[in-house]
Amino acid sequence: FTANDSTHTDGRLNMGQILDRNGKVLYDAETGEYAADWITRISTLHAVGDGSGFIGTSARSAFADRLGGFDPVFGTTGGGNKLYLTIDADLNETAYGLLSGYKGVVAVYNYQTGEVLCMVSAPAYDPLYPPTDVDNDPAYDGVYMNRFLSSTFPPGSVFKVVTTAAALEKLNGILDRTFVCEGEYRIGDDVITCPHVHGEMDLYGAFANSCNCVYAQLAMELGGETLEKYAEEAGLLDAIAVSGLATAEGSFTIGESYELGWSGVGQFHDMVNPCTMLTLMGSIAKEGAPALPRLIHKERSVNSIPHLVPGRKLGDATFDKKTCQTLKEMMANNVAVTYGQSNFSDLKICAKSGTAEVESGAQPHAWFAGFLDDAEHPLAFVVLVENGGSGASVAGNIASQVLQQAVSKMGE
Repeated sequence: FTANDSTHTDGRLNMGQILDRNGKVLYDAETGEYAADWITRISTLHAVGDGSGFIGTSARSAFADRLGGFDPVFGTTGGGNKLYLTIDADLNETAYGLLSGYKGVVAVYNYQTGEVLCMVSAPAYDPLYPPTDVDNDPAYDGVYMNRFLSSTFPPGSVFKVVTTAAALEKLNGILDRTFVCEGEYRIGDDVITCPHVHGEMDLYGAFANSCNCVYAQLAMELGGETLEKYAEEAGLLDAIAVSGLATAEGSFTIGESYELGWSGVGQFHDMVNPCTMLTLMGSIAKEGAPALPRLIHKERSVNSIPHLVPGRKLGDATFDKKTCQTLKEMMANNVAVTYGQSNFSDLKICAKSGTAEVESGAQPHAWFAGFLDDAEHPLAFVVLVENGGSGASVAGNIASQVLQQAVSKMGE
């Protein structure tokens, strides 16, 4: 109860600690102190929370009941609980630095356990020294919103994973077909364009080249209702619960011919949430029902007595197993022939990039999403750099560095 002066100060809970998965203290409610390093405070702002409670999906706001440690017999005399988040502060620090001042999202999770190891949303600020001009400075637009959980963005070519799945399951003999890209695909009087003339290729080549002409053609063959159904089966249209926190819902609009072609490419009015895209990557990697992302690692009393916390939960299966296996092969092929394995060291990476055009005419959003096909390092990832330009070169570089650090830490 926020009016209880023994547990609250100015309406804010003054009990409990928030720590990362390795025991690094990120916030101590009793003293009001955050982590000592400014980069830790900024990079974990949306996971931990701010002093005014503006970030409603943060641990300070959403998990206050766990931090308070109320006991029906002893009340709050225990002094609050230690709440360990699944995130690794070191990974968050690296990811935030790599965004280099851009707005965006960097997230990595274990697709077997559901534990979110990295969750960065930018812009952010130092909660010890909150800026006074947040409401007037465009650099802080949307700063109180965790973009990973609560925002949606045009997906660009990462949506071609969904169109490919639909083609594999609905268009007979699709893997035996060849396509020709001449740089444009005409639908009536309208034209869908490619940045390059790709020439003749099969579906693997079209996916690796991210050919708009081929994917517009596939969208026309599949039809809007089928694409919408597959976007829904992929989990991109509905909200999911992340330790009780609901993500934003995505959207898919069935347009007429020319618009439908762009929808199959991942443009028109397609919108997806980064967390649900991450979960889709985990589902493909697992070839079945995905482990839903979660943020609570463990909970302890001040006397180190463990408390029960929700464990792994599975979502609904997306595509069938054979489809997932083919998508894995195609996403691995993307790395081999387009992105370059040398850019990812020896990571067994499967990925799809996206360069999502925005209506304002600004630089496109850069996406890079995928997973490691590695039983010892079952990690899925999503990187979104708003107005960052090319998905593979900009967002892919961030993903590579964060994943290499994550793999190294898993071996410690």
